[in-house]
Amino acid sequence: VYFILLLCNLFHFTLNIANPFMCGRAPLNPKIVGRQNAVEGSWPWQASINYVPNGGLVCGGSVINKDWFLSAAQCFQELTASTTIIYLGHQWQIGINPHVISRTVAQIIIHPKYNPDNFDNDIALVQLSSSVTFNDYIRPVCLATAGSTFAAATESWITGWVKLNFGDTTIPNSLQEVNIPVVSQSDCEHAYERLIPDNILCAGPAEGGKGSCQGDGGGPLVINGSQWIQSGISIFSVNCTAPKYPGGYTRVSHYQDWISSQIKSDLPGFIKSSGFRSSPSLPLFSLSLTFSIFSLIFSLFC
Repeated sequence: VYFILLLCNLFHFTLNIANPFMCGRAPLNPKIVGRQNAVEGSWPWQASINYVPNGGLVCGGSVINKDWFLSAAQCFQELTASTTIIYLGHQWQIGINPHVISRTVAQIIIHPKYNPDNFDNDIALVQLSSSVTFNDYIRPVCLATAGSTFAAATESWITGWVKLNFGDTTIPNSLQEVNIPVVSQSDCEHAYERLIPDNILCAGPAEGGKGSCQGDGGGPLVINGSQWIQSGISIFSVNCTAPKYPGGYTRVSHYQDWISSQIKSDLPGFIKSSGFRSSPSLPLFSLSLTFSIFSLIFSLFC
């Protein structure tokens, strides 16, 4: 038994050496409470989508591998690949960003069944013009795999250069972060007095005051299990501080097959979440054939 435990520990240590930039790792992320300026490097998958002619912020997004990031379809209704620039490792909208890199866009893939009238299938994949090299400030997030569940009150985090109040004419300079709970589908439907499709996840405190706002569109909703997992994509909010209405998020877990079919190779890390805790869903990330064989063997014991 002790020998098996020793081999298991050695195996997991070896995996981390083999892939130090596996999805969902944020070594610079401190404990998060409330809405506040994010510490630089806290959310290394955060992407800033900007308009090329004037550099203005349009939406947020999330890095999912070295060539692709995930966002909302609504962000690209007026943008094209030639009018979009992506900033990664971006902390401040104005000022010096010592860790930022920029990429133009090779292609934008909007879900073919996206409906802008009701936010149905509000999801888009964007391929960068060239691959990025990961570091502590630029890393991929894990994605919730098909079959993942998120119980009401599951603690979640949203990030973006959000307007602090609905109707504000300016956005904060620094990346913002806020922790909010998942809201049950029935409570969300009660708040909006209409049916909410299963492919939309709701989150936000019942008392209001915290949540997504203008400028958060396309940004990630994440939970922290063994790794950071993206559960949703920010797509709507009625009022940033409304006591009644939670925010709406495209449920990422419903789109694993579609995401995989578009990217095809070097797939993102998918992790299955069940409520407050999460567990890896193989394949989590690409490894050499040797480590894949070891994974198969040691998964029986570790």
